Parts: sequence; C-alpha cells; structure tokens
Amino acid sequence: MKLVNLVFQVFFLLITSLILIYFLTAYDSAFEADQNCHSYLSSYDNLPGNYGCDHDTETHQWILYESNDNKEPAKIIKKFRYKFL
Repeated sequence: MKLVNLVFQVFFLLITSLILIYFLTAYDSAFEADQNCHSYLSSYDNLPGNYGCDHDTETHQWILYESNDNKEPAKIIKKFRYKFL
C-alpha cells in the first residue's frame, strides 16, 4: 500500500512540475511572442541571408528562421512558444 501511495505521489509531482514548466517558460500571448521574434529578427538585418519570422498555429509558436536560395529547408534559429490556454 505504501508503494502505491509513493507511485501516485511521484506521478502527481511529475505532472505538477510539467504544468508549471509549461506555464512559466512560455510567453503570455501570441502578440508578445511575435514582438520578441521580430526584435530578434532586427538584430539579424545586417548579416547576409534571408531571415524571417513565421507563425506556426499547430504548435503555438513563432519561429525565427534563415532560408537560403537553393532548395534546402530553412534553418530554425529560435522558437518563441506562447501559452495556448
């Protein structure tokens, strides 16, 4: 019985920690994430390359990326995740 109680306590602690990490590490809104993405983007304007910010609605984040002229996929530089709920 003590083992079952210990397993439930560890499971509860893990779930609580994951929820706290999710809410404490994300931006409060999509607008705030967008502003931070474009702020970082302005620091890349002087470098050669094609940089941009794009909104990914499925993962609820703004993505700062660098694309190149050839047919290769874009390189993701930084992700700005925002709270969905």
